[in-house]
Amino acid sequence: MKTTILTAALALTVVLGISRSAYAATGEKTEVSTVLTGVSNISEIEVHGNVQLYLTSANDEKVKVYNNYYAEDALVQEQDGILRISSYSAEKLVVWVTVNDLSKLSVFDNAKVTSFGQFSAIDLDVNLYNHGVAQLNMNAFNTSVTLNDRSGADLSGVVENGTLQFSRSSYLNVANLAAANLTKTVKFDTAKCDRHDVLASL
Repeated sequence: MKTTILTAALALTVVLGISRSAYAATGEKTEVSTVLTGVSNISEIEVHGNVQLYLTSANDEKVKVYNNYYAEDALVQEQDGILRISSYSAEKLVVWVTVNDLSKLSVFDNAKVTSFGQFSAIDLDVNLYNHGVAQLNMNAFNTSVTLNDRSGADLSGVVENGTLQFSRSSYLNVANLAAANLTKTVKFDTAKCDRHDVLASL
């Protein structure tokens, strides 16, 4: 185990302790992972690009990055409670994040977020854009999920109050979601529909 310091530039500088571990998965193949330490109080996550994010609820917050993180066009940065993850390489960047009290999740591009086990939250706001996908098994009090563009969501578990907004081009599956109060609203993109489409929807 060796500890290094990750400094992220671009006007914002974040210093995180990094614990790197590598082990032989087979006789020839070596799997590399990077654990970002010093991460705490993550309230918001933004995911961009070609990323597979696994989410877990736990008291101990942790960010673990798989693949050869340093050799890829990737950024994992935490500042003021906001964790930003992005990767635009051909190989999907795999990240496992454990959080205690997440309140906002934004997924862009071709990124995919999957809960590992049942994900717990008090107030969770999920926003999906482009072709972003969320597969969440939740146990939440208040949950708001907004799907834009051709994004998709597969929601399961239990919520007390749920608000779902989705466009006609998005995909939403709530067959396995139990909710005491659930509101669904179809969003209309007025910039992409003509007058006939608007009138037909009334």
